[in-house]
Amino acid sequence: MKIVVIGGTGLVGSQLVALLREAGHDGVVAAPSTGVDTLTGAGVDDALAGADAVVDVSNSPSFADDDVMRFFTTSTGRLLDAEERAGVRHHVVLSIVGTDRTDAGYLRAKLAQEQLVQDAGRRWSIVRATQFFEFAKTIADGSTVDGVVHLPPVAFQPVASTDVARAVADVVTGEPLDGILEVAGPERLRFDEFVRLALAAQDDGREVVADPEATYFGALLDEDSIVPRGEFRRGEVTWARFSG
Repeated sequence: MKIVVIGGTGLVGSQLVALLREAGHDGVVAAPSTGVDTLTGAGVDDALAGADAVVDVSNSPSFADDDVMRFFTTSTGRLLDAEERAGVRHHVVLSIVGTDRTDAGYLRAKLAQEQLVQDAGRRWSIVRATQFFEFAKTIADGSTVDGVVHLPPVAFQPVASTDVARAVADVVTGEPLDGILEVAGPERLRFDEFVRLALAAQDDGREVVADPEATYFGALLDEDSIVPRGEFRRGEVTWARFSG
């Protein structure tokens, strides 16, 4: 199969391309650095020519509410139009667990992206993942006030990006789901507890406090806002294995 990976140079995308190629597929890297710009449409038609499936694991360069909405709706719209011209049969998008449960600007944009994919009139699959282990420090940095990390004491179930890449590879090489698969790590703990562990593993001495008023992407969270509520694919990599 020829599978075009939009965002194929990123954390998940690069691993996904490697997995697809190891399995004998033609995994094509599509990113601005390879001449494919989904915001302008440059290079998209050429990249999708002859493709069986497209996987979108791209991300917005800006997390400002308006910017991220523009990125995901514009790029997804251009991709879907190009897929119709190329006869692509399966569109897969990587999204986030909890997109439909908060008023966070970033998650609203991901939900809008999901809706465009579902409404496009072709076969589709959405893979929603929980937050990655790799982004613990980034989360902490964005939640630090006067040297103290403030996080909501809610359920958190982070996952290794390798497990997400494997899940996406399995989905795109199989029959379209025409539905949503959620992926999460093997362990559930408190949001503040996880970040405390992650910073300690990096010898980062910042204090982490449980703050019910702390926000995530600008939104207040309920207890189960960002963890699976029903069936999900459980990752294999534990935090101890990842950090050790």
